[in-house]
Amino acid sequence: MKEYDVLIVGAGASGVFASYEFTKQNTDKKVLLIDRGNPIEKRICPIKTGKVENCISCKPCNIMNGYGGAGTLSDGKYNITNNFGGELYKYLGKKESIELMEYVDKVLCEFDGYNSKLYSTSDSNLKTIALRHDLHLLDAKVRHFGTDRNVEILKKIYDYSRKKVDMIFNTLVLDIVKENDKFIVTTDKDQKYSTKNVVLASGRSGSNWISKICDKFKIERFSNQVDIGVRVELPAEIFKDITDKVYESKIVYQTKEYNDLVRTFCMNPYGQVVAENTNGIITVNGHSYADPKLQSENTNFALLVSNKFTEPFKNSNEYGESIARLSNMLGGGVILQRFGDLVKGRRSDKRRMEKCFTEPTLKATPGDLSLVIPKRQLDSIIEMIYALDKIAPGTANEDTLLYGVEVKFYNSKIKTDKNFMTHVEGLYVVGDGGGATHSLSQASASGVYVARHLMN
Repeated sequence: MKEYDVLIVGAGASGVFASYEFTKQNTDKKVLLIDRGNPIEKRICPIKTGKVENCISCKPCNIMNGYGGAGTLSDGKYNITNNFGGELYKYLGKKESIELMEYVDKVLCEFDGYNSKLYSTSDSNLKTIALRHDLHLLDAKVRHFGTDRNVEILKKIYDYSRKKVDMIFNTLVLDIVKENDKFIVTTDKDQKYSTKNVVLASGRSGSNWISKICDKFKIERFSNQVDIGVRVELPAEIFKDITDKVYESKIVYQTKEYNDLVRTFCMNPYGQVVAENTNGIITVNGHSYADPKLQSENTNFALLVSNKFTEPFKNSNEYGESIARLSNMLGGGVILQRFGDLVKGRRSDKRRMEKCFTEPTLKATPGDLSLVIPKRQLDSIIEMIYALDKIAPGTANEDTLLYGVEVKFYNSKIKTDKNFMTHVEGLYVVGDGGGATHSLSQASASGVYVARHLMN
C-alpha cells in the first residue's frame, strides 16, 4: 500500500490548481491525484469528431470528466468577481478571494502565451442602459481564452504538475476509511492508498459520490438551489454591441408576474451549443473558440430561473433531474424550439425548422418545451426574453432558438471551517463539489488556498 501526505480526489479546476500549487512551491510532500475520467489528451467527445450526431452516453463522459473537469471543454471563460460564481469570500474574505482569483488568472495567462483581453463590465455604459429597462448587470472582470486555447493551457499545466504530483486516471474512488490519524483510500482497481490528508475535489459531476462520503463521516450538508432554463441561440449581430464591450454579460431580471429571478449565464459569442451528460442525464450547454476559423455566426447563452425550496422538500437536484429526464424521454436528448412557435403554443417540427433563418449549431430534436418545463419557469423565461429585446433588439425574434433543458445542479453545501476542512481532521472539501463555489475562477482559487494551507 503506497503512502502519501495528500490525496486529491478529482482533477477538476480545484484539483488542477491544488496540484499546480504543490508543484509551484516545490513541496516535499508526496501528493497523489485520482480522477475517474481520462487524461486531457484523451478527452475527445465523439460528437465533435463527427463519429456520431447525438450523445451516446460515453462512460465516463469526456465533456464532464477527466483532467480539467467540466470546465475544460467549455469556452475557457474565467469571471473574477465575488458577485456571482460562488461564496468563496465568505470563507476567505472579499479581498483575499479576489487576490486568489487574480493569481489564477496570472497563471493561466503565463501558460497561454497570448495577450488575451481582460473585459470589465464596469467600463461600459451597458449597466445604465440595462437599468432603464429593469435589468441588472453584475460587475465582473472576464478573461476569455476559448475552448481551443483553454485545452492547450491545461495540457501545459498538466505536464508541469506531473513533475511533483502523481496522477492516476480512469480510476474511481470506492471508499475512504479513517484509521487512527490516516485515511485508507480504496479504488475500483483494487488499489489502496494511505494518506494523512484527503482533499475532495470531485466537482459537480461527483455530487452523488461526495454526498455518500459525507453521510458516512456524518458531515453536515445544507440543501442548495437548482437552476432550470433553456439555452438561447441567435445571430451574433443581435448581441454584438454587448459582447464586443464586455464579452460575458451577467444580467439579472425580476419577473413582474411571479417575482422570480431570471439570469443570463455562460454567454458565448460566435459559439456552439453542445450536449453534456451528467450522471446519465443529457442536458445542454455552450462554448466558443478563440480561433476565428472555428467560430459560428451565432451567439448562445443560458436563461436560468433559480429555484430554492423550503421544508419539507430538500432534494433540489432530483427536481432538476426529473425535468431533464422528461426532456430526454420526449426528445431522445435535447429538445429544440423556435421562440415564435413557443409563444404561439405550437410545436416546432422539421418543416418549420427548415424555414428557420437561424442555423442551429447542435443537432437536436424539434419539439415543444412547454411539455417539459413547468409553466412558472417557462413564463419567466419568456418575460426575460422580451426584457432583453429592449437592450438587444432582435432577441425576441420568431427564429430565436431555444434548447432545453439546461439545468445547473449545485452540490449541497458541505459544512467546513474557513480552511475548507470538515469536522474530520485532515478531510477537506473544495471547489464546486463542496457547494461553496460555482465557477472556474473560484473553484481554482479554492484549490490554491487549500494547497498552501496544507504546505504550511
